[in-house]
Amino acid sequence: MSNDPSPVRRRSFVSRLASGIAAFGVAASPARAQGQPIPADRWEARRHPQDDWLEQIPGAHRYFFDTSSANGAGDGITFATNYFVASKSGYGLEDSDLAVVLCLRHFSTPFAYSDAIWAKYGAVFADRLKFVDPKTNVAPTVNVYQQKSYGMTLPNRGTTFEMLAKRGVRFAVCDMATHAFAGMIAAKHGLRSESVYQELRGNDIGSCHFIPAGIVAVNRAQERGYSIISMH
Repeated sequence: MSNDPSPVRRRSFVSRLASGIAAFGVAASPARAQGQPIPADRWEARRHPQDDWLEQIPGAHRYFFDTSSANGAGDGITFATNYFVASKSGYGLEDSDLAVVLCLRHFSTPFAYSDAIWAKYGAVFADRLKFVDPKTNVAPTVNVYQQKSYGMTLPNRGTTFEMLAKRGVRFAVCDMATHAFAGMIAAKHGLRSESVYQELRGNDIGSCHFIPAGIVAVNRAQERGYSIISMH
């Protein structure tokens, strides 16, 4: 004689078990059962007025291009340009629909300075960056990423910072690195570091916002809803 319960009894047991589990779930989570959110502490980034400039760039889509090397600066120009072109061809978006920041920090910082600065201090920059002018194979005497004539010899492929600025791009420039390069120049030329720093700050490429440190700007941009891509 078999000790197995009948199929009818088995179905009855499973039905009662399922009902019990469902009842337990309702009792344990009444808010969820009623379609109400479960109260919970929610982390939110603290806002600082120093970062409000990121909110003042118009656009429905936000992108932050982070660069930290000589070649990375050129790549940043190219990828930012591609972002504008593809957004237009693929989505019908205008430049004004895109909020774009290109960050120049660490070894890409000197490219935030004008041709006049490179004419005076290009040798210091080149030595530190291990970067030479592809036309002359010596230290640049101009900001090469502001010259269309270099074409495909550089990763920006002839597009300049000025061209990006006309599309609405803002440049986040590392102030910490600016102080560091000012110190290098001062030591090399027997100048006062603070005087050189003020000279660098007063001769940027335009559309620049100097931030305390580039790596901080990366963090703040992400907290303000910008997508981040880094080029080193």
